[in-house]
Amino acid sequence: MDGLDDLPALRVFERVVSLGSLTAAAAALGLSLAATSKRLTNLEKRSGLQLVHRSTRRLSVTPEGQTLYQYAKRILTELQQAQEALLEQQQLISGSLRITAPNSFGHRHLLPLMGEFSQSYPHIMLQLVLSDDVKDMLAERLDIAVRYGTLPDSRLVARRLLSNSRILCASPEYVRQFGVPETLAELVQHRCIVIGTHRDTEWRFNAGSVHVSGHILCNDGEACHALALRGLGIVMKSYWDVADDLRTGHLLQLLPQLAVADAPISLVYPRSQDLAPRVKVFMDFIQEAMARLESRVKSPAVSTI
Repeated sequence: MDGLDDLPALRVFERVVSLGSLTAAAAALGLSLAATSKRLTNLEKRSGLQLVHRSTRRLSVTPEGQTLYQYAKRILTELQQAQEALLEQQQLISGSLRITAPNSFGHRHLLPLMGEFSQSYPHIMLQLVLSDDVKDMLAERLDIAVRYGTLPDSRLVARRLLSNSRILCASPEYVRQFGVPETLAELVQHRCIVIGTHRDTEWRFNAGSVHVSGHILCNDGEACHALALRGLGIVMKSYWDVADDLRTGHLLQLLPQLAVADAPISLVYPRSQDLAPRVKVFMDFIQEAMARLESRVKSPAVSTI
């Protein structure tokens, strides 16, 4: 029995039976009366069945037509449901998203935003890799990284997140006990907290650089921040890591007259032709949140000495 796989004809037949007339079916489907009648006739010819009796006054459905009508209604309903489900699936952003960020930035700025993002996109599974080590994004299959400074890897693309500078700071307790360096040269006489694995390091400024030897050495930037708050030394940190403490006076900016080389904060992702929807919505979300943050503290009152 041929012809029953003709969905447009089945749709016409279902509407004719449901509405009880060719004219009403044609209007509902946006077809001409002639086109509606032709599709119904072709369905009957190809199936070899008389589905409806037509006269100038009324239309009646044959027993075969009643049987086909029940199946046609079910088929067309399920097809509509399938189309709606597929459309919803296309619009649903889901999947796993792996993000890496420095410890301090992750704790202070990303973690507070995760609840809001998860509410907006509940089907995205987030995995945060917080580390001060620079991860190989391709080798570790990371989708997004927050990075400081310039981008040397041509396999990656950077999107600016925040302007940023590195500043020297110490606690009021440290300043009371050990005084304030007045020049870069005097820094070598002070207790410095060095972030990394090498005690001897170079702190670079736009006006020059100075080699310091760490009084305390730690590979975790957030821990170095905490050590500075305890009065144990001078630390060089990203402005955004210490902005709150500068505003409250828990930390003081040292040598504010010396600009520190800019190290912008960027969102970084592997170079590809198209961004996955889950990557794009996260990047847009974080950029909007950081733009609000930057706007609020564009001219902050900070404690300097």
